[in-house]
Amino acid sequence: MTNIKVQARAISVPVSNPTSISTRVLKQRHYVLVSIGTDATKEIGIGYAYVGTTGGESVVKFIDEVLSPIISSRDSNDIVGIWEAMFQESLLIGRRGVALRAISAIDIALWDLAAKRAGLPLAVMLGGTLKPIPAYASGGYYQPDKGSWADAVTAEIKFNRSLGFVDHKIKVGGLSVEDDARRVAAAINAIAGTGRLAIDANNAYKSVNEAIKAAKVFEKAAGEVGLWWFEEPLSTEDVKGMAEVRSRIDTPLATGEISQSRHEFRHLIEEKAADILQPDVGVIGGITEYMRVARTAETFNLPTAPHWHANIHAHLAAASTTCIVIEHFALEKDIYNFENVITKESRLNTQDGFALLSDRVGLGIDFDESAIQKYGIKS
Repeated sequence: MTNIKVQARAISVPVSNPTSISTRVLKQRHYVLVSIGTDATKEIGIGYAYVGTTGGESVVKFIDEVLSPIISSRDSNDIVGIWEAMFQESLLIGRRGVALRAISAIDIALWDLAAKRAGLPLAVMLGGTLKPIPAYASGGYYQPDKGSWADAVTAEIKFNRSLGFVDHKIKVGGLSVEDDARRVAAAINAIAGTGRLAIDANNAYKSVNEAIKAAKVFEKAAGEVGLWWFEEPLSTEDVKGMAEVRSRIDTPLATGEISQSRHEFRHLIEEKAADILQPDVGVIGGITEYMRVARTAETFNLPTAPHWHANIHAHLAAASTTCIVIEHFALEKDIYNFENVITKESRLNTQDGFALLSDRVGLGIDFDESAIQKYGIKS
């Protein structure tokens, strides 16, 4: 029997510009980083998860006190068994939030370790290939230092296009519906018929009627081109409300980025609450749980468009038949800033609107220890 050794660290990476979404001001982002090794091999598996704008230390403490002791003597090849043991241990503590983000980071590290031992990129380990993966340029956050709201969106869409992206996403819900509609119209004009625009409300609207009213205004602002999807108009708990909004607007409804475990996705599917599912590997419970949801989506012919973490989701998309696109943030935007703590040579490359998987084994990424020292949260 080999011993599994888990190291968990929390980092806080600041956001350089004033930035907000409809429900939150972003000053920094907390991530938990996990490294896993055994006394039987020299390979180290790495995993990570976004925690939020606070709370990184809480996830580390959960890993150290709750999860590490129950997996330390298990077989590291038994990834599904370890997942079930961790999930079972969270029964009385709480199976959402901190617990699942901690489970996610460990599960990702175990899959990275397994792929490294096999000498394969994760995509190939999971049954996929290293084919290019469609990606869209995400952004459109509220940044008051970037000029007028419409001018800021226009400039960002032009920047996205300069990087080769044809599809885009911007935020709504942080301003009046009328002001956001002007931003939607500006984005559509900047895209100039070359691609698609999705909009993301981040749970901004308080009722079904409010969400429907906003959606119809945004649809009008988009004109004949229309919108690609309308994301998370209501609270993630309001599944029936989401289903009603979906049934009463023309734009496809997307949700799932905060849905945790396959059980919450089952509820979304049963209630017909989404046209597009958006699992997040760092929220849902890691790669093991993500692939369970991906297979269910395949069964019901539901498209997926995973949220964040392009470095991992490109691999998972390659091993699934329902993923239509992954979300990508250019590091220059300083919005999704995780890539500040991985080495430059292991960052994900894109070309002409596609993510390019490398032939590096495992996830293909390496932590930048100097950056981790810089951003590490000191207990």
